[in-house]
Amino acid sequence: MKIALPCIAFVLAFNAAATDVDTDMARIPAGAFSMGSDKGPADERPAHQIELAAFSIDRLPVTNAQFAAFLNQAGTHNAAGERLYDFDDGDARIHRHGTQWAADRGFEDHPAVEPTWAGARDYCTSRGKRLPTEAEWEKAARGTDGRKYPWGNAAPDRTRAQFGARFNETAPANAFPSGASPYGVLGMAGNTWEWVSSAYRPYPYSAQDGREDLKAGPVRGTRGGGHDSPAEQITATQRGGNLSRNPAAGHHNIGFRCAT
Repeated sequence: MKIALPCIAFVLAFNAAATDVDTDMARIPAGAFSMGSDKGPADERPAHQIELAAFSIDRLPVTNAQFAAFLNQAGTHNAAGERLYDFDDGDARIHRHGTQWAADRGFEDHPAVEPTWAGARDYCTSRGKRLPTEAEWEKAARGTDGRKYPWGNAAPDRTRAQFGARFNETAPANAFPSGASPYGVLGMAGNTWEWVSSAYRPYPYSAQDGREDLKAGPVRGTRGGGHDSPAEQITATQRGGNLSRNPAAGHHNIGFRCAT
């Protein structure tokens, strides 16, 4: 399937509306890190060394307000007919008011929920960015010291992450500064799972085995755990093997962030 990309005029128009927080990115240096874990679920095994080039990643996940602005430019479907957002789902936090999409009051700065994988991909493309690969996401979350959580190895608590909460009970994207990763990236444990570019395939990870093909179709990776996840599912190596994540649909507990 040929993937339709936003035209230059659309990219420029949407970039002109960028907020400072949207362009705030952390630089992740080149080098090796250990991906996966031999102590967790089967889909995290085996732990293996991955060498990555330097890249940048958003310090915060994309918010409902930011994704609403994107919908006002892109609409709910792209040129290939792919749905970008589950606007008709009762769990959505973005709704149309007249001719404009807007985040629900009180949820503007919460991570966007209900974007489809294609919606996440297209949003990042419209910003001149892309979705991070699964390997990039994990390195940004845990660094190179093999830590269990973005902040280290201490057990999760309510000062570091939103987890074990009620259905659809998200928190603001910047609510947990003490839960930052080694590179100062926030929200990589709990609150919302995050789409990555990679198809969900067994380890060891390889960017050359087809899992980074951006054509719609395969189930995609999701990382980080959600607001309604238990503590054991918000580790930096958790892949959400049992999570409901049809990539053609949005979900109440899946958001995303972008990389370059």
